This record gives sequence, C-alpha cells and structure tokens, in this order.
Amino acid sequence: MSILDAIILAIIEGLTEFLPVSSTGHMIIGSSVMGIESDNFTKLFTIAIQLGAILSVVVLYFKRFFKSFNFYYKLIVAFIPAAIMGLLLSDVIDSLLENPLAVAISLLVGGIILLFVDKWFRKPVIKEEEDIDFVTAFKIGLFQCIAMIPGVSRSGASIVGGMSQKMSRQLAAEFSFFLAVPTMFAATGKKLLDYFNDGNTINVEQMKILAIGNIVAFIIALIAIKSFIGYLNKNGFKLFGYYRIILGLVLIILLLSGYDLKIV
Repeated sequence: MSILDAIILAIIEGLTEFLPVSSTGHMIIGSSVMGIESDNFTKLFTIAIQLGAILSVVVLYFKRFFKSFNFYYKLIVAFIPAAIMGLLLSDVIDSLLENPLAVAISLLVGGIILLFVDKWFRKPVIKEEEDIDFVTAFKIGLFQCIAMIPGVSRSGASIVGGMSQKMSRQLAAEFSFFLAVPTMFAATGKKLLDYFNDGNTINVEQMKILAIGNIVAFIIALIAIKSFIGYLNKNGFKLFGYYRIILGLVLIILLLSGYDLKIV
C-alpha cells in the first residue's frame, strides 16, 4: 500500500463511517478499483484508521463526553450487545466479509429501508440525551448488531434503531456517533491484538502510513459529521437511500457479470 492509497482510503473512511451508506462496502469498492493488495497490513489499516474518525467525534462533542457518568453508562449498555455478538460470531462475520455479493445486497436492502424511515418515525418524543433510558440504549445496541452484516452500515442501523425508539433524527444520529467510540475502539483493539498474535510486525513505513491515514480520516470525518447533521435535519434519509440502491444494483450487476471484486 502506498501513501496515496492510504490517503484515498482514509478519505473514504472519513466520509462514510458516520453516514448511513456503509464504510465497509465503500472500502471494498475503493480498494478493488485501486487494485490494492489484500494483505494483513491492509486489513489492519482499514480498521485502525477508524481511530482518527473516533477522535473527530470526541473533539466535536467534547463537552457532551464529560457531562456526566450517566452518559458513559448508557454507552456501555448500548455497546454490550455488539461486544457479545462480535465475540460469538466472529467467524461468521469474517465469512460474510469474504462475500462481496452479501455486501451488495445489504447496500440495496438498506437503501430501500432508508426511503421509508422518515415516514415510519415521524413523531419523535425523545429529543435530549438525558431522556434516553437504559432500556432504550440497549435496544439501540441490538440494532447496531445488524451492522455486523457487511454493507448494512453501523451508523445507519443504530440511527434507525434510535428513531424506532421515538428519538429525533438529530439525537439518533448523535447517539450513533457516541456509540461508535467504544464500538470502534474495541474493534480496532481486537484487530491489533490479532495482528500481532499472528506474528505480524509494523515497520517504520507502515507506521507512517497508519499515522497519515488516521490524520486524514480525522479531518474528513469532522467535516462529514457536521455536514451530515445539518443535511439530515433539513432533508432526511431519502438521498442516502437512493444512493445505496443505485450502488447496490451496480455492484450486483458487476458481480453477476463476472467482475472480480477484491476484498480488503
């Protein structure tokens, strides 16, 4: 992987991690188009640059993260389902990641759902984080587990989960961002542990690539989050739904035509 490859993938990560379009799906597409070799370091890179995206959430919502311990308790409760499911179904998840058709179908189905989300949940009653109880947080965590299917979108699943619990679009999106912090930290930590346990090492050039990737992902994610919240409040999810449907159909057509979509 070159530094230019790393920058492009980091831009993709920063743009898509917090949008309901599936960062995993876009990483697969981006790496395939660029012809990036699918080695152990590349797989580590695509997970590790999430740390940069995580930091953007902490920076943007700094005061919210240090408001009360109750806030952390809710995040922990919401994180528990993904932690358990991730450990129990790691092999199944890995096998799905090797199936690009599953990614394409998930993009398509998720897009169709996003077309109707705004109509399904039109009367929110929970508009402040303080009003989210532990049961609601846990239910959102269950929705996040659906995103273990590649192409579903972690942010999309958890936002829809929040709206299903009568949360406003903005609050559901923001809680999804907050929930990304423990979820992505855990995913990155596990990936790093597995990487080194398998006898892999990181050289100076690879450390440079990881550093650049995280910096780029951080900057792009800052812009993406602020832009997304503003757009979401005014326009809802339909545009993202149409985008996912078109992308999913294009991928399905390419795959059925024999195109070799490489997996990162």
